[in-house]
Amino acid sequence: MILSIDQGTTGTTVLVIDREGRIRGRGYSEFSQIYPEPGWVSHDANEIWDTTLQVTKLALKDADIRSGDLAGIGITNQRETVVVWDRSTGEPLHDAIVWQCRRTANLCQDFKRNGLEPLVKARTGLVLDPYFSATKIVWLLQEVEGLRGRAEHGDICFGTIDSFLLWKLTGGAVFATDPTNASRTMCYDIHRQIWDKELLEAFDIPEGVLPEVLPSAGTFGVTVMHGDTLGSGIPVAGIAGDQQAALFGQGGVSAGKVKNTYGTGCFALFQTGQKQVASQNGLLTTLACNAEGRVSYALEGSVFSAGSAVQWLRDGLGVIERAQETEDLANSVEDTGGVHLVPAFTGLGAPHWDPNARGAMLGITRGTTRAHVARAALEAIAFQTADLVDAMVRDAKQPVDELRVDGGASANNFLMQFQADILDVLVIRPRHTETTALGAAMLAGLATGFWAGSEALRDLNPADRVYEPGMKQSDRDRLLETWHHAVESTKRHGSD
Repeated sequence: MILSIDQGTTGTTVLVIDREGRIRGRGYSEFSQIYPEPGWVSHDANEIWDTTLQVTKLALKDADIRSGDLAGIGITNQRETVVVWDRSTGEPLHDAIVWQCRRTANLCQDFKRNGLEPLVKARTGLVLDPYFSATKIVWLLQEVEGLRGRAEHGDICFGTIDSFLLWKLTGGAVFATDPTNASRTMCYDIHRQIWDKELLEAFDIPEGVLPEVLPSAGTFGVTVMHGDTLGSGIPVAGIAGDQQAALFGQGGVSAGKVKNTYGTGCFALFQTGQKQVASQNGLLTTLACNAEGRVSYALEGSVFSAGSAVQWLRDGLGVIERAQETEDLANSVEDTGGVHLVPAFTGLGAPHWDPNARGAMLGITRGTTRAHVARAALEAIAFQTADLVDAMVRDAKQPVDELRVDGGASANNFLMQFQADILDVLVIRPRHTETTALGAAMLAGLATGFWAGSEALRDLNPADRVYEPGMKQSDRDRLLETWHHAVESTKRHGSD
């Protein structure tokens, strides 16, 4: 079987997957979220590693197998999050800086004023934003005492979470990443597929601190013994950033395929094949995987706060006890009663790219109930996705007739139906909605020969439910117009 490690923003999932694509074992655990200052988000990298081993043990036990029964391991991960560790000991030298973190907003403004953004966009397909890894590395080099000197002497490693887990799994033998993760750093030329020396010089990042970039489907290295959890010699054979892994797990390997993952954030990818589409509508051009697990291209739109809006209802406001309650609450009212929630907790992502915007709840009256607020939170997720898909259609110059969905919130039937209605397209939910883990497993399975070529992958994740749109165009237009007014108000609030 294949073991797939899905290291996410709020928790780690490990799945054991058999040759028919069935999930035979599962382990999951959340880990700590650290908020040192408003808008800052950090993780303890050692806690992430410890949690990964714990849930790996749970998944193997659930599958009733030993690690020696594994044909390979795949890794998929929260992208852009940066870990710095000691090259000799593997010990993290600072808390990981998470993709959501906005601590480098001022650094980004400085680089923009110095005219760096056009080069960033031309070489990497990205915008100059705190979301991506480069300015996180700059911040660490500036703020952690002694780190600059150690970096210049080659004593430390900077990597995204996949690189850190790979280093740990292989006992420090392999320091590498894959193209999809490298493409999110703001340091990687997606056209030539190399670390860009001009960008590294502009950011003042020594190239020696960055990992080797290897194909997404291929053997990166083999495990060493990790107690009674993992044996030695198991190939780590597939790595992809979570959204590219999800696109692969959805079968989105040919041009025109679109998927959206509903997790902490919301991430839509439009596969463009070997065509590199430069967005004119606030999207990113990024690397993806083709049918063989090699490099292809995609347009991407990222929403920073999606499922985290529901978590906020639970943990911040206390209006729900479980995320699943939102479906019944949303269905218990005819509409939001005029309430709009714009969850710009850490700024706005695509297509706005406003790091200073802040969340807002508008239209509240004395008659507003927790049901209206819950429905507004779910509708906000769908509205944000609609903005992404609209931008994709304009950039790619072709319509979208279906949206393939995955991630935890895709289990919410109200949300999926509202998404179909507001987009006016079919929304297709597959049998396995944890397609990030499935995609990483597929990549590892291809590399190890567990699956004999891309044809063997086609039927591993068939459709489970299809949502058909049923909203009148006039209602759709009215709802989108009021949503866009609400979004604009958060930008004004952030600039005050």
